[in-house]
Amino acid sequence: MKYSKIKKLYKSIFESYDCPSLETHIQKIIDLDFYLPYSSTFFCITNTQDLTFEYISKNFNSCIGIDANELKAKGMRYFWSRIHPDDIDVWLSALNSLMEFTIGGINAEERQKANYTWNYRFKNANGDYVNIIQNTTPIAFNSEMKPIIGLAHYTVLDPNIKMQITASAKLLNNKNEYETIYFNNHSQKLLEGGLSNRERDVVRLLVLNNTSKEISEKLSISSHTVDTHRRNILKKLNISSTGELLGMLKTNKNLI
Repeated sequence: MKYSKIKKLYKSIFESYDCPSLETHIQKIIDLDFYLPYSSTFFCITNTQDLTFEYISKNFNSCIGIDANELKAKGMRYFWSRIHPDDIDVWLSALNSLMEFTIGGINAEERQKANYTWNYRFKNANGDYVNIIQNTTPIAFNSEMKPIIGLAHYTVLDPNIKMQITASAKLLNNKNEYETIYFNNHSQKLLEGGLSNRERDVVRLLVLNNTSKEISEKLSISSHTVDTHRRNILKKLNISSTGELLGMLKTNKNLI
């Protein structure tokens, strides 16, 4: 995929027209970075509106071997150019699904409590593709409460580890603990064929042991509608019961 197309798709996912000012917040994060130890993780402050990095932590160079100043000067397009070509389409699909879920599945008032995780392969300075797990917490939103500035943490894992591209969303619950409210395996999705997006949402929440009532609340639909989706899912997949479906999916997470 040409990177001009990636830019167009990425911009459409995070489309915004606001121009937030976070200088004070960003400066505090920069000050903190001075005291953090060197490790296999680094963090960036991402600007999905301008496709730039507001800040790149000192560990970026030790983790990837690339000069942080080069990345900051060249922005996200340069970052994308180092993602494994086979992961680009799947990675964009993961981002798009997370954004659709955020807009459709998380109340605007709660989006500041959300946290997102996805992964891909990234070429380091030696030309090796290492595994990157990215965890992003939004810290600024546009007028429509769409996240546009994020604090992104990156964990670098050995390139020999075989990882499928997945995406997940977590939300702080009433106990101030993160609860997984969305999970999707974008590398291998048995459920994609024939199921609607809403039906896949229902399946993922069922796998997380949510009841029909809990699913109805999280998806803002009635319990009756949830039960209708459950019956349609079983019919489309030719499965006799919800228990059989969940047993199959929990045994082999790659099917989700």
